[in-house]
Amino acid sequence: MAQRILNGDLLTSHGNVAGRKAMVEILEAGLQAADPYNNARGLLQVNGRRLILDRPDYEPRDAPVHGPVAIELDEVDRIYVVGAGKGIQRLAKAVEDALGDWLTGGVVIDKHDLPLELSRIRVVYGAHPLPDEGCLEGSRQILEIARSLTSRDLVFTVTGNGISSLMTLPAPGVTLDDLRRVTHMMQIERGVPTGELNPVRNHLDRMKGGQITRALRPAQVIHLLAWDCRDYDWLVGTNVWLHTLPDRSTFADAVDMLKKWDAWDEVPASVRRHLSEARPEFETMKRAEFDEGRERIFGVMPERIGMLPTAEAKARELGFGPHHLFAGAHVEASQYAIVNAAIAANIETTGRPFEAPCALANGGEMVVRVGKETGIGGRNQEFALAAATHIAGSAHIIVGSVDSDGNDGPGTQLVEGCEEMPSVAGGIVDGYTMQEARERGVDVAEALRRHDSTPALCALDSAVMATHNISLNDLTVTLIMGRK
Repeated sequence: MAQRILNGDLLTSHGNVAGRKAMVEILEAGLQAADPYNNARGLLQVNGRRLILDRPDYEPRDAPVHGPVAIELDEVDRIYVVGAGKGIQRLAKAVEDALGDWLTGGVVIDKHDLPLELSRIRVVYGAHPLPDEGCLEGSRQILEIARSLTSRDLVFTVTGNGISSLMTLPAPGVTLDDLRRVTHMMQIERGVPTGELNPVRNHLDRMKGGQITRALRPAQVIHLLAWDCRDYDWLVGTNVWLHTLPDRSTFADAVDMLKKWDAWDEVPASVRRHLSEARPEFETMKRAEFDEGRERIFGVMPERIGMLPTAEAKARELGFGPHHLFAGAHVEASQYAIVNAAIAANIETTGRPFEAPCALANGGEMVVRVGKETGIGGRNQEFALAAATHIAGSAHIIVGSVDSDGNDGPGTQLVEGCEEMPSVAGGIVDGYTMQEARERGVDVAEALRRHDSTPALCALDSAVMATHNISLNDLTVTLIMGRK
């Protein structure tokens, strides 16, 4: 597979060169693992005129329907692929390549500026994190396919991170501008985690929370998730973001979330009215309704071979004992940088809680509360830049953080007139970064205050440029090379 980090030579040309080279190798290994193509391609086997899916390790445990799937292709009238997510074409392409001429077509919604990889499946480009008209058009085209389906048709849904923005179709009485305002207020200004934002978005939409699956019936439906399925009860009982699956939240939850984040009085009146009316016909799909359909679910990105374990294995290979701090915590990026740097500094000084050389690794998804600032950046970049201020002067500590899809955060989406600014996956810093900032006239404190990490990291030759792929999670790694 082609190298995903595109500027490795530049990243390792200054500062703690040995540590930066190790960091690039570790981040590269993790990014390579964040590609669903090969896993999905191995799942879908066409033998003659029969399609077989037989990977029990990709199925949720204790699913009501499980085991091998065998489909006689001559008995299927049409086969479609529909879905959305950042970099979702990587998963859709696996289906396209596996089925070849058997595939009728389909529609997937991907993020703007990603290259076209599909030939049989139509790609509609939309915006993330704030949806645009492209998101609506892609959703309309998916529903157009859904309206034509019969019981002799087969549909594969493909789902990945970013679907909550990209697959958007406002509920009656709610406008695209209303949805954009709610998302900006909650996710950008307040840094609300996806799990707390989605009860709101799900109930302002006609696609989310399993409603798309409701529309695809009566066709035979197979859900492909760029995720780890774990067990069935967890998957369908706690879900608010895998929008082909049922939604645990309600209209009342949506109202509570807006009030919790002090946004209820600020959202558009149409949003308050729609959520307060809580009309049953606009409620999302719940588990009982989902179970009736008996659709099949396969998660093609099991965590055991995912980004974080693969990065930890590479760290171990390079002589850094890996330690997994925690995952899934929606912590403020700059605050986590302080905690992470403090642990690293204590290891460097005292050998506690771990002995160097070692690596601290974390997955999950950080957040950034931007407020009214309009800088260009993302959570992984902000984590790295903030960490640089707390490891200044260290000869042993290196910090790196990247987003799996190669495009960290909103980037340039929310700022006009910055077309020349590159799309950045994250950043790598070390104990010499702050000295380099002084020498190059980069005001790191001001960049952090304005959440303007991209220009700062680029000026410091510390911004990670990477190829695009599926969106999964963040990968943060801290190397402690030795003791003082």
